This record gives sequence, C-alpha cells and structure tokens, in this order.
Amino acid sequence: MSESLHIDEARGILRITIDRQARMNAIDLATMAELSAAITAATTRTDLRVIVLTGAGTAFCTGADLAAAAASGGNEATPEVVMDTANGVIRAILDAPLPVIAEVNGPAAGVGASIALAADLIYAADSAYLLLPFTSIGLMPDGGATAVVAAAMGRVRAAELALLGGRLPAAAAAAAGLITGCVPDADLSEQVTGIATKLAAGPRRALQLTKAAVNAATLTELDAALAREKEGQVELLTSADFLEGMTAMLTRRAPNFTGAPTPIADPA
Repeated sequence: MSESLHIDEARGILRITIDRQARMNAIDLATMAELSAAITAATTRTDLRVIVLTGAGTAFCTGADLAAAAASGGNEATPEVVMDTANGVIRAILDAPLPVIAEVNGPAAGVGASIALAADLIYAADSAYLLLPFTSIGLMPDGGATAVVAAAMGRVRAAELALLGGRLPAAAAAAAGLITGCVPDADLSEQVTGIATKLAAGPRRALQLTKAAVNAATLTELDAALAREKEGQVELLTSADFLEGMTAMLTRRAPNFTGAPTPIADPA
C-alpha cells in the first residue's frame, strides 16, 4: 500500500484514509486502484464487519488529481482505463457485503463526492460540502453520481447540482436526503466510530442482505448510468472543451468554451 492510503483496523472496523494532503486529497489513478483493491480485500475477511472511508487533514477528497494528469502529458492512462478505474471504486463500495460509512471531514468534490455518496451511511462535518464541478471544466458527472444523486434528491435537484456545479453545504445535503447526517466538526469522528461499532456488533449476513435489497430497490439504473457516464466521459476527456477547461482551472482563469464537442486534434 502506498503512502496515499492509510489502513487501520480495530474491533472489526476497517478505516481507510485518503492521505494526499498536499493536493487536498485529490486522488490519482494509482490511489483509486489501491482504494478499490483495499475495499475488495476487506470483503473477503470474516473478522471485518464495517468499512469507514475518510480523508486526512481538512478534506475528504477533492476529485481527480488533474494537475498530476496534466504533468504526465496525458500519458497516465487512456480515458477508458481512467473511467474503468473510477467505476471500480464505486462498484467496490456498493457491492461490498459490509456496510460502508463515509466520514466526510471536509470538501468532497468531483469523483470524491461520488465516492462519498456511494457509501451506505454518509456523515459530514458542518464545515464540509459536496461539489460536482464537472461541467465547469467541460466534463460530466461520473462515478455513478447521475444515478445516486437523482435517486436521493430527485431529478430537478440533481440537475441543479450537476449542471450548475455549485457547492452544497453539508446541512443542506442532509436536509435534501443526500447524506445521512450533518455533525459538528469536533464530534464527527466520535459519532462515526460509535455507529461503526454498533454495526460491527450486528448480524453480518442480515446487514449484507439489507444493504443489497436497499440498493437493488433504489439504484435500478446504476449499471446503465455507469455505462452512460463512461461513454460520455471518454468522449469529453478527448475534447477541446475539456482541454480548455483544465487549462483554465490550472492557470486560474475563466474558461472560453467553444460549445462544440470537437475532438482534440491529433498532433501527428
């Protein structure tokens, strides 16, 4: 395991902490793959009963590390591999036979918000917020967000969050039913630990079947959503608008989108 993830175990609780604090826990491809592997490995162990996901420092996860991708010259991976890796994390969380709790200690943005929202129970600090900023850089929401957010908030509220890309404070997210609860910052870790402890003492098989039944009833469109998101994002990741959006973000200026899904010209 790399230094980007910390794994702690105690009394049946597996705690996974994303630790890339210099990047506000923005997650690169390698860390996404490790996160998926860590969750999947945990599900094969009978001594583990619950998984807690959180971030180190002041952020939960601020999305994909676009600066790292830009520094690689776009050679880190193909868009298909990027999407498959991101979807693998979401699938690992949703398919885990163990309850997964997101302890959202700070901003959860982009795919970081998708990771948090895939959890079964989501508790966020008062100071935290959710953000789906994809359209601001020429992309679309991914990580199952188009299905999970709409299932929780309804189509109109989900469209507002996804199309306008505004911050949704934790208190508003809780009021809208998007997260389980909003907790004072100082109490978040203690409350999550208490809930995880209660789940760890519960009947594993009953909790597993309950989780599966709730997800099956509410996320009937998830497979289709992941497929649509992958298809759309693969197109957008090779578009001129995304190149403009990413460049504008990294140089801290307003983007100038063309409004047309024109592929980036092949320099060859």
